[in-house]
Amino acid sequence: MGSPQHDNYPRGLSTAEVQTRLAAEGPNELPRQNQRSMFRILVDVLREPMLSLLVGGGIVYLALGDVHEALILIAFACLSIVITVAQETRTERALEALRDLTSPRALVIRDGERRRIAGREVVRDDLVLLSEGDRVPADGVLVEIDGLHADESLLTGESVPVRKALAESAPGAMERPGGDDSPFVFGGALVVRGSGLCRVLATGIRSEIGRIGRELSDIEAEAPRLRRETRRLVFWMALVGGGASLLCVLLYGLLRHDWLDAALAGIALGMSMLPEEFPVVLTVFMAMGAMRMSRVRVLTRRAAAIETLGAATVLCTDKTGTLTENRMRIAALSLPDGSIVADEVGLSALREDFHRLAEYGILASAEAPVDPMEQAFHALGDAHEDDRLRVRQREGWTLRRHYPLDPTLLAMSHVWGNEGPDDHVVATKGAPEAIGELCRMDGTQMTA
Repeated sequence: MGSPQHDNYPRGLSTAEVQTRLAAEGPNELPRQNQRSMFRILVDVLREPMLSLLVGGGIVYLALGDVHEALILIAFACLSIVITVAQETRTERALEALRDLTSPRALVIRDGERRRIAGREVVRDDLVLLSEGDRVPADGVLVEIDGLHADESLLTGESVPVRKALAESAPGAMERPGGDDSPFVFGGALVVRGSGLCRVLATGIRSEIGRIGRELSDIEAEAPRLRRETRRLVFWMALVGGGASLLCVLLYGLLRHDWLDAALAGIALGMSMLPEEFPVVLTVFMAMGAMRMSRVRVLTRRAAAIETLGAATVLCTDKTGTLTENRMRIAALSLPDGSIVADEVGLSALREDFHRLAEYGILASAEAPVDPMEQAFHALGDAHEDDRLRVRQREGWTLRRHYPLDPTLLAMSHVWGNEGPDDHVVATKGAPEAIGELCRMDGTQMTA
């Protein structure tokens, strides 16, 4: 398979044009206005009402001379603060790493030369060379193509790659992601097969993934119900405790004429009415819950979100990458005589008559697969390393020719050969009618 030709686009943008576009439109990256520093996280944690109540109670106990109670409350508060700040800081770093996936490195044509640059440096009208395994750095339109298929599950949720095609006329407005035979590619998509040359149409927040990020940044998160109820509880307890303490001071002072003892009695009464166990339970256990969730690879940006998750009664999910792993596996093999092996036990001990079918499935797949279906064939071969599923590859057979999927013939073929001039095999996979046509089968054989 050759690289796409670009004789009509020999030079691409000049360095001066790139600098002008970078200055006018900014780098090809998503905005970072919601990124939280460790200091910002610490401030947000300290604004939690129950933590304030816990620290306040410790200070009052310390003022009263009860050092033991004061140290217990302050220690619990500090433990909760440290756990929460550490957990949310680690989550922010993980989210930042995930965000960097939208700005991969790119191979562009500039000043007539191929250059490998950072994805954030890609600008509008850049010519980007795409090949199997590349992540598309920005939204663009294909100007040359060689059997290119892209995995757009990051945008659409569908794990099956979509087939790309050249535009029959000058493309108009950008289409939405998804669907076969579209001339557009989108930032964040993964090229799983073929190659191509695209001209960038939109970068950064103007791209499809940037539009999603912009809409998400405009969402104002509502305070969790537990936080609202906690604030209400703190307010009423403070109001009742303050009123009871003031009444105690007035009565004690007026009846016994000892205002110092009255003030101490009022403070003691107020402290006895503070529910200091609540902040200990709510803050520490929320932070511990976030840590436990991180062990199963669930990122909790804010510990308060755990309360919302615990109160959920209906959970709506997208299947790909949520209920499923965005991966495929071979579920069954079928022979023309009707023999089928369709379970893990059967696939783990393939009979000899299934070996050829499995071997040709591997030979019809890319040698270093990116496509989920081809990865499933290779996984089957890896599971039968001792069998004869890779016999030709172990004996030195090499891939001589690749015929990509074409709209006129929905099949992909590989020609394998060894040192001998006449020793070649052709492995192909695709639509049943395309395979039947290649095998010169008549209608009766295809329907049998």
